[in-house]
Amino acid sequence: MTRRLGVLISGRGSNLQAILAAINGGALDATVAVVISNKAEAAGLTFARRAGVPTEVLDHRGFRSRAEYDTALVKRLREYDVGLVCLAGFMRFLSPVFVNAFPHAILNVHPSLLPAFPGVDAQTQALAHGVKVAGCTVHFVTEELDAGPIVMQATVPVRPDDTSETLAARILAEEHRLYPAAIALVLSGGWRIEGRRFLAPDGAGVQR
Repeated sequence: MTRRLGVLISGRGSNLQAILAAINGGALDATVAVVISNKAEAAGLTFARRAGVPTEVLDHRGFRSRAEYDTALVKRLREYDVGLVCLAGFMRFLSPVFVNAFPHAILNVHPSLLPAFPGVDAQTQALAHGVKVAGCTVHFVTEELDAGPIVMQATVPVRPDDTSETLAARILAEEHRLYPAAIALVLSGGWRIEGRRFLAPDGAGVQR
C-alpha cells in the first residue's frame, strides 16, 4: 500500500484539514495525492487548493448510475496512484464497484461507537436512546453500511444538557484526533483482517 492518500469530501472537509495538519506536523507519514468532491461548492476544495493539494470535482449527477459514477471515481484515484482512500464527509454510499477496487484500502470516520447507530443522524440516535457514552469510529469500508472492521474508536461522555449539536461538536473534535492516528496505524502495516475484526500487529483489536 502506497502512502498516497485520496481524500473524498462533499462539504467543509474538517477531517481533511486534520489529516493535512497531522502530515505537516510530522505525526502522519503520508501524502494527500488528491482531494475529490462530488460537489463543486464544497468548502474543503478551497482549503485543499490553498494547501497546494490537487483537487478534482466529479459530480455524481452527470452519471446514469451509482456504478457508473464509482467506475469514473476509481479511474481518477488510480491516475493519482492512490493507495489508501479516506472518506471525510463524503455523502455517497459506495457501490461494490468501488469497494472491490480498493479491498481493505478504504477508511471512513463515523460519529458513533459502531456498531451502534450506523447511518445518518448518529448523534440524534444516541440521545434518543439515552446512552451515557458516545464517540466516533474509524473503520474499513465494506459493501454493508458502516459495518466494516473497526480500526480505532474514541469515546466522549454524554451530558444531561446535550443537544445533537453540542454532542456532535465534541465528537468531531475526537474525530480530528482519531482519524490521522488510525490512518497512520493502517499505513504501518503488519495488521490483518479476520472476519469483521481488525487485528493490529500485536494480535489485538485496537480501540482507543
